[in-house]
This record gives sequence, structure tokens and C-alpha cells, in this order.
Amino acid sequence: RSAAKDAMKEATAIREKEAAAFAAYKADADTNTAAIAKAIASLEKGMAGGAFLQSASAQTLLHLAQSSGQDLLGEMDRQELVSFLSGSNSNLYAPQSGEITGILKQMGDTMAKDLADATATEEAAIKTYEGLMAAKT
Repeated sequence: RSAAKDAMKEATAIREKEAAAFAAYKADADTNTAAIAKAIASLEKGMAGGAFLQSASAQTLLHLAQSSGQDLLGEMDRQELVSFLSGSNSNLYAPQSGEITGILKQMGDTMAKDLADATATEEAAIKTYEGLMAAKT
């Protein structure tokens, strides 16, 4: 009986850590997805250049592209996006807002899929935990 209680206590601690990690990931994903949606809407409305680039959404996207963009985009797309968002057109080619919109949509799709996968994993972990708790009581 004490072995079952110990197993339940350990499983609960693990589940709490997993739940906290998922909550943090989901909060970041929601923030980044919202920034991407705002950026796409702004660019599609024609709000290019300085006004958009000075917005909080642009800064969030710049940070995202610099920190984890390689996981979401190819290197060329990531470099174009970083160049556009930082306002530096150091190379000879300045990306057009339509191309940037496409890159952002691709990032958004990838992030949505990753979040859906993480949510499915979290739901499966919850079911497994609940099954274990039911079996141990």
C-alpha cells in the first residue's frame, strides 16, 4: 500500500512539472501566434515600413526569428524576415511585403501545428496520469 502511495506521489510530481512546462510553452506560442497574426494583418492592409516595424508585434517577431526561427523557417526565409523586421536592407535585395507575409504565414502554420502536437501530447499525458491514479486507488 505504501508503494502505491509513493508511486502516486512521484507520478503527481512528474505530472505537475509536465503541466507547468506545457503551460509555459502554450503561453509563448499564443503570444508569438498573436504577433504573427497582427503582422500579417498589418502587412495585408498595407501598413509597411516604419509604422509596422516600430510596433511591439514586429519586435516580438524579430526576437522569435532570431531565437527560434531556424526551427520554423529555412535559413534564407529567416534571414529575409530578420532583415525586414530590423529595418536593415544591407543586402541588395529588399524583400517585398507579400513575400514577408508568405513567410509569416508559413511560420504561423508551423507554430499552430507544433502547438496542436504539444496539446495532443499534454492531453495524452493527462489521460495516462488519470489512469494511473485510478489504478493505484
